[in-house]
Amino acid sequence: MSDSPAFDLFANDYDVWFSENLDLLQSEVKLIAYAWPGGGEALSVGCGTGLFETILARDHGVQIRHGVEPAEGMAAIATDRGMTVTIGTAEAADLGEATVDILLYNGSTSYIPDLKSAFSKAHRALRPGGHVVVVDVPRESGYGVLYCLANALGTWDDPIFEGVKPDAAYPLPFVQAATWHTTAERIAALEACGFEVLRTAQTLTRHPLNAPHGVEEPKDGHDSGDYVAIVARRA
Repeated sequence: MSDSPAFDLFANDYDVWFSENLDLLQSEVKLIAYAWPGGGEALSVGCGTGLFETILARDHGVQIRHGVEPAEGMAAIATDRGMTVTIGTAEAADLGEATVDILLYNGSTSYIPDLKSAFSKAHRALRPGGHVVVVDVPRESGYGVLYCLANALGTWDDPIFEGVKPDAAYPLPFVQAATWHTTAERIAALEACGFEVLRTAQTLTRHPLNAPHGVEEPKDGHDSGDYVAIVARRA
């Protein structure tokens, strides 16, 4: 998982961006709640500021009290929100062996260049029959293509984005720190590490210009969503 200084320097910008995109935030939270595989002890890998975990507990009864996060600035905010956070990356942190029932990767796999390394550790950390929930922006989606283009150009201010990008674009330092994977790549990495993929679900199916306006209900599949959840089980 990336330990880019952007996530320390701009930790507050993460929450500020979501405060400017509240409908989008709620759509994404609803997707996680919809995909959630049940009860048990859960750990959020790349928990960021704990924003999603706080809303999931408050609005959906999904309890995720523990997290792993490489950026100390973000981890401090998550701690203030009541989470117990270990500083470390998905690849290097000690997740233990057969210690948890559910692992959540929400928006964090885009900052993990080596998915197999992270998912192999996740497989060991889960108890038999445990689940991993991987939720992220696919590279092939509308947002994914926009982010790849902004990364290549090094700016959101290029005229090519006029009438195309959302009013409140995702902060460029976060875009530039990412490795944008396709959904197929995430599924392949999970299966290569011994997981059985059970289902996928999606949200943000409108154009990125319109996605921030109106809360969207999640639906099954991954053929049209700009935010996709993959639910897999450890045998």
